[in-house]
Amino acid sequence: MSRFITISAIATSYFVFAILLNSVGTVILQSINTFDISKPQASSLEGFKDLSIAFVSFFVASIIPRIGYKVALLIGLAIVTFACLLTPLVGDFLVIKLLFACIGGSFALVKISVYSIIGQLSESVKSHSSLLNTIEGIFMLGSLAGYWLFSFYIDSGDAKSTDWLDVYYALAAISLLTLFLVSFSSIYKAEQSSSSTSIYADFINMIKMSYQPLVLIFVISVFLYVLIEQGIGTWLPTFNSEVLGLPTSVSVQMTSIFAAALALGRLLAGQILRYINWYVFLNICLAGMALIILILLPLTQEPTTDLVTSVFNAPAVAYLLPLIGLMMAPIYPVLNSVMLSSLTRSKHAAMTGLIVVFSALGGTTGSVITGFSFQALGGQKAFYLSLIPMGFLVVSLYFFKVATLKNSVLKGNNKAIAQ
Repeated sequence: MSRFITISAIATSYFVFAILLNSVGTVILQSINTFDISKPQASSLEGFKDLSIAFVSFFVASIIPRIGYKVALLIGLAIVTFACLLTPLVGDFLVIKLLFACIGGSFALVKISVYSIIGQLSESVKSHSSLLNTIEGIFMLGSLAGYWLFSFYIDSGDAKSTDWLDVYYALAAISLLTLFLVSFSSIYKAEQSSSSTSIYADFINMIKMSYQPLVLIFVISVFLYVLIEQGIGTWLPTFNSEVLGLPTSVSVQMTSIFAAALALGRLLAGQILRYINWYVFLNICLAGMALIILILLPLTQEPTTDLVTSVFNAPAVAYLLPLIGLMMAPIYPVLNSVMLSSLTRSKHAAMTGLIVVFSALGGTTGSVITGFSFQALGGQKAFYLSLIPMGFLVVSLYFFKVATLKNSVLKGNNKAIAQ
């Protein structure tokens, strides 16, 4: 029973943060309407979220095992509970910025803790992989649920209404319940070895690792991928509203298709990769992404003239464009898997830190660039610009493949020498 409660606690924690993190696109759209701010200003929310994730992950990862994973989870949940309660009470764009900074910093605490707790609960590589995939699947379900939860609080008839902020009362209640669930779970503090390194040493090791050619090419690839994903995913609700002319609530609901496509794409990729080389598969995915952009964006030249009242009578292109998530989904986990498999286990922690940092930087950059492009050029041209980083990613993938092959040869030679 204690194992079940612990798994339920970490799964629920991940579910809550999936809603909060992936609400940024919806909140950007609503902030533009409610607070009468520009798109570049609204895009700053992505920075408050991602940069706080990067900062906390970078500097606090070594502290968390010392204070305990349970304590870290409780701190993260307590922070977001308070921030969610404060947001509708103040009802200002500044407090929303602070909210996303709290969400990002707290998620860093939660993600590091959850991944470590999964290790405590797993007795083998197979059980670890199974539990990790289950938790990540629940994260995607939370992302899906978030779009619909927010849409219930949005008044499409009054763009200036702040009633949508009341959703944070519900989220505060869910966070508080999760906090109590975590407090009753059996999560043990990690044992500290006498040779454990300092925070400063971990920081230096991470910096040194980034200078290696293989790692450098990898982090560039991760940066480019997340730039594309966040640029499209964050601004898709605004695209649906302003370019396709859908009501605000329907625009948000249609974006849930993107999250569903990401979830389905990752599940399917796990099976497909059993039969096809990862490099070939990722290039097929990138080609598919480019084709979706080139084929479907011309269909959005004119906003729909039909009266759209729900997702059931939305135009076909509103369903088809989010399916880019199917092609996009496998790239990030495959890159991470190939990279980590190329390193010794002793380097995995430092590599994970770099993944989090460059993912956060890529997400912020993608959202800000798309926000400025959306404002200056319009939604269609802003999405067309995603073809540029796709092209760069094709190039970086080639060099990444070459670097991994060289690294595997070196590992093989070293093993032969050791024997």
